[in-house]
Amino acid sequence: MGLGVTLSNALSGMNVAQSGLEVLSRNVSNAGTAGYNRESLNVVSDLNGAASSARVAGVQRAFDESVQQHYTAGVADSGYADTIASFLDRLQTYLGTPGSAGSLDTVFGNFDTALQTMATSPDDPTARANTLASAHTLASTLNALSGDVQGLRQETENQIGNAVSSLNQAFGSLATVNQKLATEAGDTASKAALMDQRDRLVTQISQVLDVKATYKTNGTVSLMTRSGVGLIDGTTSPVFRFDSGGAMSPNTLLGGATGQSVGTLTLTTPSGFDMDMVGQDIVQSGQLGALLKLRDDTLVQAQGQLDAVAGALAKSLSTVTTQGSAASSGAASGFQVDLSAVQPGDSFTVQYSDGGVARSVKVVRVDDTTKLPMDFVAGDGQRVIGVNFSAGAASVAAALQTALGPGLAVSSPSGGVLQVLDDGAAGTTDVTALLTATTATGSQSGALALPLFVDAGGTPYTGSLDGATQQRGFAARITVNPQIAANDKLLVQYQAGGSLGDQARASFLADALRQSGFEMTSATAADLGGSTMSGSPQSMIAQVLNFQANAASQAKSQKDTQQVVLDAVSQRLDASYGVNVDEEMARLMELQNAYAAGARVISVVQELINKLMQI
Repeated sequence: MGLGVTLSNALSGMNVAQSGLEVLSRNVSNAGTAGYNRESLNVVSDLNGAASSARVAGVQRAFDESVQQHYTAGVADSGYADTIASFLDRLQTYLGTPGSAGSLDTVFGNFDTALQTMATSPDDPTARANTLASAHTLASTLNALSGDVQGLRQETENQIGNAVSSLNQAFGSLATVNQKLATEAGDTASKAALMDQRDRLVTQISQVLDVKATYKTNGTVSLMTRSGVGLIDGTTSPVFRFDSGGAMSPNTLLGGATGQSVGTLTLTTPSGFDMDMVGQDIVQSGQLGALLKLRDDTLVQAQGQLDAVAGALAKSLSTVTTQGSAASSGAASGFQVDLSAVQPGDSFTVQYSDGGVARSVKVVRVDDTTKLPMDFVAGDGQRVIGVNFSAGAASVAAALQTALGPGLAVSSPSGGVLQVLDDGAAGTTDVTALLTATTATGSQSGALALPLFVDAGGTPYTGSLDGATQQRGFAARITVNPQIAANDKLLVQYQAGGSLGDQARASFLADALRQSGFEMTSATAADLGGSTMSGSPQSMIAQVLNFQANAASQAKSQKDTQQVVLDAVSQRLDASYGVNVDEEMARLMELQNAYAAGARVISVVQELINKLMQI
């Protein structure tokens, strides 16, 4: 081998070592940089006759597409679980720990105790004042909790807007990176840096939106949602648009069924198609998916639960139950009731036996025809139907006759009177009871029931299902009847001039609060996300607290699980192409030795050439 070949080999080795040192320097300096992939030299040998030398064929970037795809999915799912857990934890904090000071069940318990005390000493002004004060506190607590829920929904609305801005910026940057990767030629080191930036952008996007990534041979990436909607495949980025719905209230719902709509989220694909991302269920995970779930489902359900509690509280004290009077026609017997006091949301109940089987049908006044037909069996086995009362008792009788069938005779013998008779001599059916459950509208009408809790403007709460339903948002509006707030003697005097020592009304209220039972109708259950609540107001409060505590616990567990999964994938990523400083330092020694050896060869060649020149 000639001196020229030896010199060439030494120089090529030194050049490779120099390039290796540059790569090593980048690796070490970026050892703690998120999204940086370890680089290595791609060294090849060139053969030229008997001579051989090494040269750098480019920089190779460590990358495992399978692990990267798992990591992208894990980031989206972790972002979803973390966002859900964070909001539900705050909601549980607002509701309070059961039994703690200020929690909903404690505030209710104070009101219940005050009623019991007043029932034993109705003439004690302190007892009446304490009852009124605890009623105010209970109503204010429900108002505040409703405000907290809507405040959380407002946060989700605001964060959705921020997320959309972040997505548009990230996709714009990714399109630019894709363009550079597609046109980059020759400089593999620059291309490796671009691919690092590409992966960081994909991770940033996946935190917000669930995406699937496909990596091309030229280094570019295409993204689509898990639902299959293409987002980017080249240099044209999608456009996300969010039009805020403004201030949140219980009536601000998805789709604007109540006339108030939440913000809309639209995607314009690279091909120019506009898509409703919520209505078409495009978003399934990521922070954006969690925010939409919270805004349109989870927190709406929480508001519905509070509204159900508020409605049960108001109805328990204001419901007047009136037994029907006996009626007959020939051999047929039964009962009749006056429906004139039945308001929308009020009801009457028919109890009868058919072939020895006891049956109960609750008929709710629903004049809004868009809510009809309504016919279902409640959790306690009672059949509940909705009937339009606006055309009078005769129309109600016809509708009920159709619902009950020929075994009973339903009619309206006069005015607003409804009559239900059995089948007479046939003896197959027997009407055992017919009673109305109406809402007291006055405080001294002679009825023991009292509209202590009312709707905005002092309107009695009947739980009307007409329109947007009175129950929706009632927790935000519930207040103490202003007439009673101005005169606490009305807590006792159910007739003008009645004795303050009369325990009748106070005892009725105390018993009604504990003994009244409620079952959600199908219309109001929709506000609870499909869940139902039943029982006394106290029982329903316990159900709310237990439900939300379990939901928060499950969300935290899911968050922890997703974090474990993400940590495991992250460890695989780090093992696959993370920078190990110890290994890099060992490599540094090798490169230094190789460079020194090359330099020594050149030095020796230089000495030999000098000797030859001296001959």
